[in-house]
Amino acid sequence: MTKPVRVRFAPSPTGPLHIGGVRTALFNYLFAKKNNGVFYIRIEDTDQNRFVPGAEQYIFEALQWLGIQPDETIGVNEKFGPYRQSDRKHLYKQYALELVHNGFAYYAFDTAEELDTLRKDAETNGKTFTYNHTVREILNTSLNMTHDELEARLFNKDPYVIRFKMPIDEKLTINDMIRGNVSFDTSLLDDKVLYKSDGMPTYHLANIVDDHLQQTSHVIRGEEWLPSLPLHFLLYRSFGWDAPEFAHLPLILKPVGNGKLSKRDGDKLGFPVFPLEWINESGEKSMGYREQGFFPEAVVNFLALLGWNDGTDKEIFSLNELIESFDLNRVNKSGAKFDPEKNKWFNHQYLINKSNIDLAPYLNQTLQQKQLNVNSETLSKVIALIKDRANLTTDLYDLCDYFFEAPQTYDEKASKNWKEETTTLMHQVIDVINSVEIFEAKQLENILKTWIQENELGMGKIMQPLRISMVGSMKGPDLFEIIEVLGKQETINRLQHAIGFFKKNQILTN
Repeated sequence: MTKPVRVRFAPSPTGPLHIGGVRTALFNYLFAKKNNGVFYIRIEDTDQNRFVPGAEQYIFEALQWLGIQPDETIGVNEKFGPYRQSDRKHLYKQYALELVHNGFAYYAFDTAEELDTLRKDAETNGKTFTYNHTVREILNTSLNMTHDELEARLFNKDPYVIRFKMPIDEKLTINDMIRGNVSFDTSLLDDKVLYKSDGMPTYHLANIVDDHLQQTSHVIRGEEWLPSLPLHFLLYRSFGWDAPEFAHLPLILKPVGNGKLSKRDGDKLGFPVFPLEWINESGEKSMGYREQGFFPEAVVNFLALLGWNDGTDKEIFSLNELIESFDLNRVNKSGAKFDPEKNKWFNHQYLINKSNIDLAPYLNQTLQQKQLNVNSETLSKVIALIKDRANLTTDLYDLCDYFFEAPQTYDEKASKNWKEETTTLMHQVIDVINSVEIFEAKQLENILKTWIQENELGMGKIMQPLRISMVGSMKGPDLFEIIEVLGKQETINRLQHAIGFFKKNQILTN
């Protein structure tokens, strides 16, 4: 009988959630939903030395923003709770002791100073110290103590850790759902610590125990955990438990150069690698997708195609379409290069397909900060004119600022087109605009262009200075659409301001 699908995302609250972690959560979520399974979140906070205040809250807020909602987690349908490892710490010691009792693990009483000396001695001889079968029988471990000696050490509460006893000379072949069969030689592996002297389990023990107790059917995680696979597989075997299926996702690579996309790459190269903005304890700020003007559905769409595709050229997927199409067999083995420009392209596709009304709050947020009150009808009109040029919601205001704040200075290069005769012509344009009764773009265009032709004027002589007067430069959408939104009086005011500005400038120049 096939086990019901139960998959988890198990982040550690050691800082903000990296975009690689988000993709892992997403792939687990898609796999669960595709297979009518359960997606749950477990917080793995056993490493108290690396715990960062606020990180756990950040993880949940980020996933909520992205729409990657768990079926079970802290405070939500806690069927196999608790879902925070520090709340489960009473569970782990018994499992560590069970491994010791059955000969799969042992006590190690070595001090940090003793281990440091061994490492330095090995380095001096050009070697690397590995705590494994070559040394465990001669070091300060229960493997070379009598029962009474061990009992005395434990009675005296001498500090110890519990280490896994890695088998010698075993060739392990384990199936990975993405990579196929992967092989390991246990003689080359070290005896990992499973239980620490502070009474907390290490990641390896807690992870296995929790995955078993919470009935995890598939472990879908990043490639960086592949070296841990033999230990985890052997822990399942040692406990006599059925191991879940394993799948190791490819790395997300830097846009330039080699290696995994790091938390520092984004700030260095100018793009976010975190879902939400993060400010660390020293006040250093890292960019977030939300604050940079990305839509959560665009981020999800982009991440889904980093290392996976559905076998077609289709690029735009809703979350439901991703669920329907997702298949671990189509996940690549090789790393996927992060492309910041493609990232923006995805967001642009979502932005231009949103209604003007949906986009209005993003623009209005900036206007409110500048204490500019604009009605929703005007906002919709403006957005309709400029949204095709925007990649991010944060681009909106910069693309249309001139609609709300009249230019006080003018682009120097464009201003060279303002000749002495331009002032006279712009006065005449004011008279033409004043005469327009139906103040709509098409009507304005017909009347002004007819006047230009009747007076045998070059189109550039009128249109360029008119645009400069309205916008401050030669940028922007259709000029008559701009003028319609501005309205008659504001259009005339801007023409008059430009005439005065250039008249004054010409006097100063001469």
